[in-house]
Amino acid sequence: MPQQHNKPQQQTNQNANIACSKKKRNQQNQKMQDKECAGDGGSIKQKQQHSDCHAMKAKKPLQQTADHCNKTTNKGQPTIVGMCMEQLQRQMQSMLSCNEAKENPKVCRSRKNSGSQWGSRRNSLDQQHETNHNTTHDQHPDSENRPLSKSARLRRRRKAAQRNKYVAIDCEMVGVGHNGQDDMLARVSIVNRNGEVLLDKFVKPWLKVIDYRTSVSGIRPADIEDGENFNDVQDEVVELLQGKILVGHAIRNDLAVLHIKHPYKNIRDTARYKPLCRLVSNGRTPSLKLLSQSILGMEIQTGEHNSVEDARAAMKIYNHLSSEWEKYLQKQQGQHK
Repeated sequence: MPQQHNKPQQQTNQNANIACSKKKRNQQNQKMQDKECAGDGGSIKQKQQHSDCHAMKAKKPLQQTADHCNKTTNKGQPTIVGMCMEQLQRQMQSMLSCNEAKENPKVCRSRKNSGSQWGSRRNSLDQQHETNHNTTHDQHPDSENRPLSKSARLRRRRKAAQRNKYVAIDCEMVGVGHNGQDDMLARVSIVNRNGEVLLDKFVKPWLKVIDYRTSVSGIRPADIEDGENFNDVQDEVVELLQGKILVGHAIRNDLAVLHIKHPYKNIRDTARYKPLCRLVSNGRTPSLKLLSQSILGMEIQTGEHNSVEDARAAMKIYNHLSSEWEKYLQKQQGQHK
């Protein structure tokens, strides 16, 4: 009998233990569920935000901005939402007006600028800059009138000196003495390497002119009767030829009528350059007209002679042959040494 009473008591204890363990298990499961719910909260919120972003993208820009304004403002402040909507409407109107006025985009820019403080500020700055630019332009209308620097003046002088290092001369003469056979200076012309005239003067006769030789010289009585004094012209020529390379045709005749001398090494005479004479006239002395026609393909002295034209022709011939000419002279000087 005591054994029969012990069995039901053991079953009761077992049932109590099972119930207690179930209760503990349920409590643990509840805790785990609470933790999982707490952990999923962030992902749920992110999913909600992601869905809200898709919804915002699906809306039009104007409606999207309006919703954003409604969310950021409080319910008790309806005036801020209205101001936001009015500003958006003005922007949309300006955009539409710009699309309609493609032919004149400057109008759109002026409308945008007029609707903002920055636009008006920028316009005022542009106007001020334009006014300052016009003022400085009026003060210095021509940059060439500004004084040159010292280095610029030196460069200009060097260029001018190099340009005037080579000069060409030609003289026109009239006949004096017995039957007008002697020569007297009537006109002298000097040009630089570019053909620019450095000196061109008529000389007053100091002897009685027998033959003006107008058909060749182009000199008439009216040209020289009021000409300059021979001595003055001679001094100008001597000063101008000082240290220069002298180019010309039959230069010894020009120097003789001027009664001056020039260093032989600084003379480039187209009538005495042997390679040129052999090329053009088979070794004989060629005329300036023939040289100009053969070397330059240019016609000169078709009528009365002109000393400026002849001096330019001689300089052009030298410029055309200068490299070979200078090499020939260096070779000749080497042989004499």
